Amino acid sequence: MKKFLLLGTMFALMMAGTAAMACTNFLFTKGATKDGSTMITYAADSHTLYGELYYRKAASYPEGTMFMLVDWDSGRKLFEIPQVAHTYSVVGNMNECQLAIGETTYGGREECWKDEVKGIDYGSLIYVTLQRAKNAREAIYWMSKMVADYGYCSEGESFSICDPNEVWILELIGKRGAPVKADIAKKMKYKYTDGAVWVARRIPDGYVSGHANQARITQFPQEPAKWNKAKGKGLHTVISSNHIDYIYEPEVECVYSADVINYARACGWFNGSNEAFSFADTYAPLTFSGIRGCDARVYAMFNRVNKDMKRYEKYAMGDPSAERLPLWIRPDNKVDVHQVMNLMRDHYEGTAMDMNNDKGAGPFACPYRWRPMDFEVDGQAYVHERATSTQQTGFSFVAQCRNWLPNKVGGIIWFGVDDTYSTCYCPMYCGITKIPECFREGNGDMVTYSETSAFWLFNRVTNFVYSRYADMIKDLQKVQNDLETRFIDEAARFDDRAKKMADNDEALTHQLNDFSNRMAGRMMREWSNLDHFLLVKYIDGNVKKTDGNGKFLRTETGNAQFPEQPKYPEWYYKMIVEDHGNVVKQTF
Repeated sequence: MKKFLLLGTMFALMMAGTAAMACTNFLFTKGATKDGSTMITYAADSHTLYGELYYRKAASYPEGTMFMLVDWDSGRKLFEIPQVAHTYSVVGNMNECQLAIGETTYGGREECWKDEVKGIDYGSLIYVTLQRAKNAREAIYWMSKMVADYGYCSEGESFSICDPNEVWILELIGKRGAPVKADIAKKMKYKYTDGAVWVARRIPDGYVSGHANQARITQFPQEPAKWNKAKGKGLHTVISSNHIDYIYEPEVECVYSADVINYARACGWFNGSNEAFSFADTYAPLTFSGIRGCDARVYAMFNRVNKDMKRYEKYAMGDPSAERLPLWIRPDNKVDVHQVMNLMRDHYEGTAMDMNNDKGAGPFACPYRWRPMDFEVDGQAYVHERATSTQQTGFSFVAQCRNWLPNKVGGIIWFGVDDTYSTCYCPMYCGITKIPECFREGNGDMVTYSETSAFWLFNRVTNFVYSRYADMIKDLQKVQNDLETRFIDEAARFDDRAKKMADNDEALTHQLNDFSNRMAGRMMREWSNLDHFLLVKYIDGNVKKTDGNGKFLRTETGNAQFPEQPKYPEWYYKMIVEDHGNVVKQTF
């Protein structure tokens, strides 16, 4: 998410801003999952974003209706555009047709976004598209059409787009007239138009992909602008001047804006052959922060699903001369939805960047580092790692789309708030019309505490866990794993009942609402119990004894047994002595 600037040489430029957002998306095709579902994930990471579940109901509108675009980040009103005749209902980032969209902001060339212009913002691009498109190809059509028709006012953006059958990545960045060099443009007969340049690629079936605030599409297959259907067998790419003419042809696997290359030429950013053109290298050149703080998160996921990924670790640690991470890979084994949830829980475990092991983790191995991310010691600049799991997440989800079920049942947005490592993913069917109170928009905000808000309950628990992480996280994970396992099992049983009601929309909607709201209520009760349990068990640095089932042990007279008082690790005592042993040394 915005505004994760990648052009600076220091992490301060991309991570320290109070309005900064930075997100992680992973993408899974049907052939890469155990049940044949498609999935995308999204962690909306921001120090100012409140975790709540958005809902927009389906509606019909008379011809001539207009509606106001509102910038998702700032809430600033932009301008009005015509409304379509009918809109689909949207729950979070998935609509009733099982179309889901996520994003990460990569920033890219400053010239492409620094000047304020009239245009649609990236958030509106997502949520307006979800109201208008039935599937991934329609989504690409609408997104490309809207930036062509209305302009684009945000920074460079990567979008994950999935429906029950396909998964796509779309990368886009705005255009500005100023960078175009008149002499070059005249020579090549380039005519500038407002809007954006972009490329979209379908992830091959059986593969997984990811993006995390760094543009990922490099070279891509190219075909002539006019696609001759009679001769088009095997062609995978089409382009057109404003929007896509052939996106609905199943052979098409890559589409791009007509001037994605020529705009770069006219600006003087590229002068090679068309075949050599790389979208990412041209519009978002790699920096240390773009690799270490961004692509490294994708590497961490790849490394957990494919045993041959260590070859890319040198690159992930910030070496641009090392072998670059591919756009997609084939996992060693197919994954299920719970594994995908757990792939969103990562602090670089199993890599050289593991955040649990250095002294920065403190005596209780806490894999979190407070901002700012960059620091300097004796004139040398250093960085803390930026992992997939991070404390400032507003909300995250796993969007699961299943083509063997009716749409309103087949789509589930497994929704969680706060840090992905310590959240609980709760099943929200895409066909619901009633959002649980704990996720409801307006139930608290970033400066308004609410007792009934999941965001505040989870933050209260997690911030306490950070204080004695190595011990408390184990108690949290027991509850987390038990809840998610039960949710998955109960959702599978509910699927069988719900699909039989597909012909009775009113009854189906009632059952979907009932199920998702009950699951959210159970999550809130059990997390509240966890909150109380952790406070009782770990108060004042002591650790009260339990029987292993969460029951505190008492003496024969009914008092609490004397608590355990675990020692700090040996290295921590040595550090204290090295720092001021002469002060704390026992002298007699």
